[in-house]
Amino acid sequence: MDTESTYSGYSHYSGHSKKAHRQGSRDRHKSPRSKDGSRSEKSVTIQAPPAEPLLGNDASRTEEGQDDNWGETTTAITGTSEHSISQEDIARISKDLEDSVGLDCKRYLGLTVASVLGLLVFLTPVVFILLPQILWRDALEPCGTVCEGLFISVAFKLLILLIGTWALFFRQPRADIPRVFVFRALLLVLIFLFVFSYWLFYGVRILDSKDTNYQGIVQYAVSLVDALLFIHYLAIVLLELRQLQPVFAVKVVRSTDGESRYYSLGHLSIQRAALVVLENYYRDFTVYNPSLLTASKSRAAKHMAGLKVYNVDGPGNNASGQSRAMIAAAARRRDSSHNELYYEEADHERRVKKRRARLVVAVEEAFTHIKRLQAEEEQKAPGEMMDPREAAQAIFPSMARALQKYLRTTRQQQYHSMESILQHLAFCITNNMTPKAFLERYLSAGPTLQYDRDRWFSKQWTLVSEEAVTSGLQDGVVFVLKCLDFSLVVNVKKIPFIKLSEEFIDPKSHKFVLRLQSETSV
Repeated sequence: MDTESTYSGYSHYSGHSKKAHRQGSRDRHKSPRSKDGSRSEKSVTIQAPPAEPLLGNDASRTEEGQDDNWGETTTAITGTSEHSISQEDIARISKDLEDSVGLDCKRYLGLTVASVLGLLVFLTPVVFILLPQILWRDALEPCGTVCEGLFISVAFKLLILLIGTWALFFRQPRADIPRVFVFRALLLVLIFLFVFSYWLFYGVRILDSKDTNYQGIVQYAVSLVDALLFIHYLAIVLLELRQLQPVFAVKVVRSTDGESRYYSLGHLSIQRAALVVLENYYRDFTVYNPSLLTASKSRAAKHMAGLKVYNVDGPGNNASGQSRAMIAAAARRRDSSHNELYYEEADHERRVKKRRARLVVAVEEAFTHIKRLQAEEEQKAPGEMMDPREAAQAIFPSMARALQKYLRTTRQQQYHSMESILQHLAFCITNNMTPKAFLERYLSAGPTLQYDRDRWFSKQWTLVSEEAVTSGLQDGVVFVLKCLDFSLVVNVKKIPFIKLSEEFIDPKSHKFVLRLQSETSV
């Protein structure tokens, strides 16, 4: 099946009028720029995994006044678009680049220090055992059976310590946090002081005096490995186990549409709590769709645009009188605006239900043309066999028109490209999924993880907090996570102390009596 013929079924919505081309150009230039205001709170940055900005300025923003067939007379334009940029934008971009370079240097510096310290920790017990054999081998006492058994003990303990260190510390970083992780830094300092004190004692009491008790030297190395294992256990408690018990309940609210979720967190710092909130946000919150927010803005602008103020007192009247007149007129018109909102929402729901019914019927009819061939049927019609990709391209044109109209009515067209729809359709055909399973992705908005990662994941989040980001969570703490188009407001509440009492009920006390009355039918 030719790809161009398949694409022709998908692109019914593309027209050829120059008027639509100019309208699309104006819509792209109308997208507002977000400006950061001055604030008094402390602001730091969380660098998420590399990706594109959450929403570009050229995202399609539809208006409520468009008719049902507006998609058929609109030209879809892809490629390079023009953007205006101000001096403030250039300064902000340069600041972001400097911050990213600083975060990379800090991350690699911490990784280098931790690697060097870990190498010193694992080589120290081996060096403790080998140095006497190299420097004063002839003067050493013979190593007996107990001493040779300690060699095996040191070897296996170092192996266990190596595996535990790899499992706990050598992980792919999930994000770049703005400040150092306090507990991890304390553990590194503790390990350094511990190894340094062992080396100091070894140099003074063994190297200087050239101790001949080799079994005692080996036992000294064994005690070092045992202490390192205990420090590793302490690291597990501080880094992993301490945060497991829920202590706080946090409410996360998206500033644009008010969608909210609740999460339970343990003893975490503010920056690590922000990281947990962002990880759950991409999984639990529906994808941010600014097109759904334009209806209320356009409705308010339409009401204000219909107001006209006439100065009957002449040019001497001040502007405050005009503003009061506009506010009074807007208040009078607000009394009837709820009727307009009611009928607009009812009409939109009617159109969505109609488009949805057409889409369901079209997809079900398209899926009836696909049949999986069994092993014995493959030899009967070798010329008609297709792989899942070709089958998806064959049935896609029959559902493309209904799917495009539904996506544009529900304002989801910017999240689904033709290639992503074909890939999802081929995936459903490969796994014998039903039409209902195929439509699940399009009938309702899903979380951000469901969509294209490179386009809809925010590259950078800014953490705004009045408290230090390295301090722990407390009752009443509020911090904000900002990205390009919206922000997440996080409110922390402590889980209250629950006092649970016990009351015993004797099973023999469950006895009842039947009370008869003359009016009853018993």
